[in-house]
Amino acid sequence: MTQPATPHILVVEDDREISALVARYLRANACRVTVAGDGPAMEQALREARVDLVVLDLMLPGEDGLSLCRRLRTTSNVPVLMLTAKAEEIDRIVGLEIGADDYLGKPFNPRELLARIRAILRRGSGGEDETGVRSLNFLGWTLDVSLRQLVSPEDARIAVTGAEFDLLHALCLRPGRVLSRDQLLDLTQGRAAGPFERSIDVLISRIRQKIERDPRNPEIIRTIRSGGYLFTPEVTRT
Repeated sequence: MTQPATPHILVVEDDREISALVARYLRANACRVTVAGDGPAMEQALREARVDLVVLDLMLPGEDGLSLCRRLRTTSNVPVLMLTAKAEEIDRIVGLEIGADDYLGKPFNPRELLARIRAILRRGSGGEDETGVRSLNFLGWTLDVSLRQLVSPEDARIAVTGAEFDLLHALCLRPGRVLSRDQLLDLTQGRAAGPFERSIDVLISRIRQKIERDPRNPEIIRTIRSGGYLFTPEVTRT
């Protein structure tokens, strides 16, 4: 999968001034934009056309953004960037736990929103990584870099969000090394990352639920006190 030349962004925001501002700015920067004001309009837009990324406001009339994101994750892996006027860390954690790829608090600069959208789309563009690796294998698991898929030892495809894939990819490329939260933020999000170390903990927890035999006593991704995280298995590259 390659990054679309003209990405289709679905902006789900009930504030018409904000949605118009965002749509105008994104269109001026080579994006196709569809605007929806609530959950039903979002679902209709997703049915009618392929969408490359959803910008989803937390506070919407009727069903809120968290609930919509949770339901969306049961049927789609389309990247989600959440917007909210709430700055509390708990909202960010919940958003990431239910599968959002990134989080941006209001008020925000449209340039920062565009930078984050481009970073998410770039991470999801597939193909070989910067080392020329197409797949990474550990303990029977396969992380397919070209298709951005995680395949179990039983040859089952395991659903992962873009953020989860990026973090597991960064760990697989550096087995046996203790990586701090700051390092992992930089490796997975780069300059688009905000000062939100807890997001790494949330994503690690989600990955453990999918690959560890006992997520409460992890053996694949170990927590190093005052250090960060250690990916323990031997990894082969192809």
